[in-house]
Amino acid sequence: MTDDTVTENDRARRNTEIVVTAMRELFVDKDLTALDRYWAEPYVQHSPQMPDGLGTLRAVVPGLEGFSWEPQRTAAQGDLVFTHSLVHGWGPGPVVIVDIFRLENGRIVEHWDVVQDLTEPGSTASGNAMV
Repeated sequence: MTDDTVTENDRARRNTEIVVTAMRELFVDKDLTALDRYWAEPYVQHSPQMPDGLGTLRAVVPGLEGFSWEPQRTAAQGDLVFTHSLVHGWGPGPVVIVDIFRLENGRIVEHWDVVQDLTEPGSTASGNAMV
């Protein structure tokens, strides 16, 4: 194992911890100061419903009712962190979301997501769960 491998693994682990903590503090605890600790401008948003910048998050989070974020899986590669989560309170029913975050200097600076309505395993073609 080379020093580069250890460094890359450490960076992936650190970035994953940052993202999970940031998401929990902002969306579950509704602590808007998390934006100042874990995000940075310019914040590039690729979600089709949200514009760039942190202003939208500051406006949306306080109004989320019955919100829960339950990360099921995480993965990291380089400066990217991926979460696969079950979310309640983002839409009218439960949704499964894959979020991709890009970090720079330990701060979240870019975000992509894929959102699907939750389908119970008995209603999927394979019978497998979505999360």
